[in-house]
Amino acid sequence: MPSQLSLVPPPAPRRPAAPALVVVAHGSRDPRALSTVSALLDRVRALRPDVPVHLGHIELNAPLLPDTLAALGDTEAVLVPLLLSRGYHVKQDIPEMAAASRARTHLAGPLGPHPLLVDALQARLLEAGWGATPRSSSAVVLAAAGSRDPDAKTDTARTAHLLAARLGVPVVPAYASAATPTVDTAVRTLLARGRRHVALASYFTAPGRFATECARKAPWTAAAPLGTHPSMAQLLLHRYEETLANAASRELASA
Repeated sequence: MPSQLSLVPPPAPRRPAAPALVVVAHGSRDPRALSTVSALLDRVRALRPDVPVHLGHIELNAPLLPDTLAALGDTEAVLVPLLLSRGYHVKQDIPEMAAASRARTHLAGPLGPHPLLVDALQARLLEAGWGATPRSSSAVVLAAAGSRDPDAKTDTARTAHLLAARLGVPVVPAYASAATPTVDTAVRTLLARGRRHVALASYFTAPGRFATECARKAPWTAAAPLGTHPSMAQLLLHRYEETLANAASRELASA
């Protein structure tokens, strides 16, 4: 007769811990930015409680990215920029900080362009009153921070194209600094074309100086920044999973 001990199932194998997700924000002197980013990370944690989620800033706010990575030691981590396009921070700052750390890092690309961003932009416009005027007289200025990197401008233009296709109206990208056209110029161009109802879509991840300055230049209505919209949390996790899948594919190819 078998003993009672033989009837006890063996312990299930322990699953390996999920790599850390480090969201890399720019940083801002506006206190609303940090509180918004923190709330966004809480959304990410709610969606994936199995994934350790951390925050690191490039500048201006604590924790700075090097400090976050130092606290992780030699942990495997995926760095996902809370940035909307390619540029110096994505191409230089973040890789250099990652290379200087002990953590086993994988670097994700920026959040944009992506249809989930268009979902968030459209939702913010609707919240601001978009849709109450005829499409024939309406248009949108997509206000972004701006960069001297031509790839950043390409990425923003792609998002403008996707948003225009979604809304069925012209969408002109404009920039707060370092690139043209400015928001003022984009607004004047659309008004000259007979688009009397020009809304501003705020292509910023959180409130801050640039977002506030751009909103003041809207002739009709200005949407809020992307902030904690659910699509933002989904997109951060999408970049996390995408980066891990790409890393696994590279390992298989080199095996």
